[in-house]
Amino acid sequence: MLLNSEQSLLLVVDVQERLMPAILDADGVAANVAILVKAAKLLNVPVLATEHYPKGLGPTVAPIRELLPPGAVVEKISFSAVGEPSFLERLERAGRRQILLAGAETHVCVMQTALSLRALGYDVALAADASSSRKASNVALGHARLRANGVEVVSTEMAVFEWLGRGDAPAFKSVLSLIK
Repeated sequence: MLLNSEQSLLLVVDVQERLMPAILDADGVAANVAILVKAAKLLNVPVLATEHYPKGLGPTVAPIRELLPPGAVVEKISFSAVGEPSFLERLERAGRRQILLAGAETHVCVMQTALSLRALGYDVALAADASSSRKASNVALGHARLRANGVEVVSTEMAVFEWLGRGDAPAFKSVLSLIK
């Protein structure tokens, strides 16, 4: 599967203030999430974000929150975003069948969301360098389980260039400047 900007939706999972300090390579993850959100905006890819129990984990980190479109955040208590009816309603309204995931934690909320989306028939990809967990072993296990269940594991650059599709795309130079 190649990601297509006309079929994709970017889902940023739980990149929250009280969680991110414990996440491996949190700065790198946040930087890559920011690239994906900016590229999504340039390429008209809808963006949703989840916040797991924001009363305890805080809101989405400010550098990402400031990039999100108005109304993009869905609060959840289920580890899988699919367990929240309001999330499913928003997803269905977007009308996109490819979901690119990024966020925290790879082996919990990101993985459970991905597997739930696969069960509903969505094509799902994970931007591996835009997601992480507290332990490297959990990141590796999450990636292995996702791959075994049909989730594409890609990098931020892979996703962005797949969304672009062509070197002469109108947004090419703008998107390229995000990853240089």
